[in-house]
Amino acid sequence: MDLRCVWSLLGLTLLPALSVAAGKCERLVVTGSPDAPPYLWQDPHNPKYLIGASADLLQQVAGELGLKVELLYAGKRAQALDEVRSGRMDMLADATLTVSELETLDYIHPALLENDYLVWTRKDSTLVYNEAQDLHGHPGAVSEKARMTPQFSTFAGQQLTLTRTSNLTQAFQKLLLGEVEFVLAGRYSGMATAQTLGMAADLVARSQPVDKPGLYLAISHDSACNDPWLRGQLAKKMTELPASGLTEAVLMRNIERWKAQRSQPQPSPPQQPVSTPKQ
Repeated sequence: MDLRCVWSLLGLTLLPALSVAAGKCERLVVTGSPDAPPYLWQDPHNPKYLIGASADLLQQVAGELGLKVELLYAGKRAQALDEVRSGRMDMLADATLTVSELETLDYIHPALLENDYLVWTRKDSTLVYNEAQDLHGHPGAVSEKARMTPQFSTFAGQQLTLTRTSNLTQAFQKLLLGEVEFVLAGRYSGMATAQTLGMAADLVARSQPVDKPGLYLAISHDSACNDPWLRGQLAKKMTELPASGLTEAVLMRNIERWKAQRSQPQPSPPQQPVSTPKQ
């Protein structure tokens, strides 16, 4: 058979596959932590969805790229991670960078947000703090939901005396009661919690971050949407985002949003996690 005929036939054979490939990503299904305000939390008015600063920033970026995005509740943090690892959902909106997850996830660099962890003390505290080592020998507290970098977690386990509480509210209560001398909490999550609890006048956040974990977009290796074009475009947008001035405004808006929701009567218990297979 003439070689040109072979290539023509092969091209005809491949056309349907190429058409399918071009339209394989009609929407991007994203999930993340359901209890990490102001970054992400479950929408009390529509518990199927996640809202917050990470959600708003991702929607902004996706809109600029012409992508449809749904941010869905998939259960607790570990359950959300499993949904993305398996490819049942496409992306995590707030992944922490760990070597083990590189086997199942592609991280978009730079991070969508940086979650500065600060040292919070009572306003009358005499604790001298300039670097993490200064906390050695002083009792502190941290929420078990906190996600630090692996390097700092190792340091803290070896050098610091930290009580782990079930949430940040309990950690701040221990601080005000004098049971600990400091609390490790995110800049914005600490601000939101302190303001909501009426503790803002009694607490102070030291300006020097003790840790700066990034909150990354991470796409499942098994996602039908995972292709070089999308990863490249998202990386470009992540690079442009810090200079836009949008991040700070979105974070502050979501602190106010969360505070307003906390002041309202609590809705009925959240529904069960949704699983959204793409195939």
